[in-house]
Amino acid sequence: MSDAALPFEGLKVLDLSRLLPGGFCSLLLADFGADVVKVEDTGMGDYIRWSPPAFEGAEETAKSALFLSLNRGKRSVRIDLKSEAGRDVLLRLVRDADVVLESFRPGVMDRLGVGYERLKQENPRIVYCAITGYGLTGPNVQRSGHDMNYLGLNGVLAITGDEDGPPVQAGAQIADLGGGALMGAFGILAALRERDRSGEGQLVDVSMFDGALSWLAMVAARVFAAGERPRRGDEMLSGSLVCYRPYRCADGWVTLGALEPKFFAAWCHGVGRAELIEHQFEKPGGATHAEIEQVFLTRTRAEWAAFADEHDCCVEPVLEVEEALESELVRARDMVIEFEQPGAGMVQGLGMPVKLSRTPGRVRRGGPALGEHTEEVLREAGLSDAEIAELLEAGAVAAAAGSAADGNTFLAR
Repeated sequence: MSDAALPFEGLKVLDLSRLLPGGFCSLLLADFGADVVKVEDTGMGDYIRWSPPAFEGAEETAKSALFLSLNRGKRSVRIDLKSEAGRDVLLRLVRDADVVLESFRPGVMDRLGVGYERLKQENPRIVYCAITGYGLTGPNVQRSGHDMNYLGLNGVLAITGDEDGPPVQAGAQIADLGGGALMGAFGILAALRERDRSGEGQLVDVSMFDGALSWLAMVAARVFAAGERPRRGDEMLSGSLVCYRPYRCADGWVTLGALEPKFFAAWCHGVGRAELIEHQFEKPGGATHAEIEQVFLTRTRAEWAAFADEHDCCVEPVLEVEEALESELVRARDMVIEFEQPGAGMVQGLGMPVKLSRTPGRVRRGGPALGEHTEEVLREAGLSDAEIAELLEAGAVAAAAGSAADGNTFLAR
């Protein structure tokens, strides 16, 4: 493991978000060196903490595998933003922060008195990123939603699946992660880069609806330029070609991704069916499709993998998630890693999807217990022990759940 300084060391992020989009966004920053401080409430905190499954032996407030998958390397403070004293604490922390990240509905932070306009009075250099469903402007500002809703409204869901079947939901959260978390991280870094020149922060408005819509760049281009009407089952890369589809094999499924003629020709020659080459771009449902289906049924996934080793034709098995996590490819790419979680020893998680040659990301600590770093972070902000004790007594902040200083004893297990 490299001991070189990580790219974001010295960057301080106050993460007020919960659950997936904001959590994954700040995870990317934490894995590459940012000091991410989770600002949680004085009750149960980020409710993903209490989602099963759990790592046995870890502290109750930091044992959820779902929580740890998003929050390793971060610190946790508990602040009651509904109290004036709690809001004052947040304002104190903002003075030394670089980024504030939140995922509340638009207007919530303003109603609490700690929205962007107020925070930039304390720190004009602050980069404030709001990840929301539909953005901070427009007709859906206050509309509730989840990943599937955003994909339904921006057209992604309508073109996913077979022509005569229903829209198909993806196994991963496209809008939450691709539209929200990744766009949020990009927006934060763009604003920080601009701040290097201007010295001023700014508001980063990230909509999961917008972000996932941008994934339709090539599809939308055809609509704009040629007036096309994309429909489910007609999209070249989502099942409308016999050369680019999943196929059932003898013991599961494989993918045929032979989009370029040379790859399809290699597959056809490899299986001794050269006469199929001219039918590469036919639609499913016809005679060619039926013949290819029958060919794939003659071999197992392992046999097709061996076939692909010999014939360069873009054929790969469809692995179950547990199989993928154990695969040679995943291990060789360091996409499964281990890190130490207090009380639970070494636990596993996914690795860094971006590899840097000199300063690769790394996990510097496990996931924080709820409020584990409250007093530590407040001291770093310049508060005295007497001031911290007063805040704890008033309930404006809370210490580690279950500790003697924590008034929310219902969290102790």
